[in-house]
Amino acid sequence: MRKPHQITIDRALLVYVLHLAEPYGIDGDVKLQQLAFLCELQLFGQRLKGFHFEFFRYAYGAFSKDLDNDLLSLRRKERVENFSLSDKAGDVLKVMQEGVEGVEGNERVVEILQAVVATYGPQDGSTITKSVETVEIVVPEQPAQKLPIRDISFHSTLLVPARIEVESEFELPPPLLARLNAALGY
Repeated sequence: MRKPHQITIDRALLVYVLHLAEPYGIDGDVKLQQLAFLCELQLFGQRLKGFHFEFFRYAYGAFSKDLDNDLLSLRRKERVENFSLSDKAGDVLKVMQEGVEGVEGNERVVEILQAVVATYGPQDGSTITKSVETVEIVVPEQPAQKLPIRDISFHSTLLVPARIEVESEFELPPPLLARLNAALGY
């Protein structure tokens, strides 16, 4: 279960990913879910943690209920309209930038998010889903075996961030977290 500060960071990083994806357009929930999943995988591949979303196998690739709830919350707080940022999201991005500058781990997280969105952002929902379905993950019961996501049964857990050891995590000091919460409308 995510802690309150992790929820704040997840929502802020989600706003940031939506900001990065705006030039390409988000054509629905499927594309956003896949982008976030790919971001999280790439981060873990570099032994970093940004998002704290748990994902399971869904009919259209990977799906996180936490991400879905956070998006709904951002819409209710009028930071996001459909899949575009509202004017109120500008403060979130400003506070995020303050928390990134000069903090190596946070800078690395942001660089990876930028790279993933630059690579997969131009793809439409069905193309990015195909990209996700080809990703191979380790089967917990058989660590030596990897399976492409398309071969994993629906509703199986794909990713549990709390179980993954990392070298660095996106973190913000308490005063900046408080400002970020205010910018998010909480």
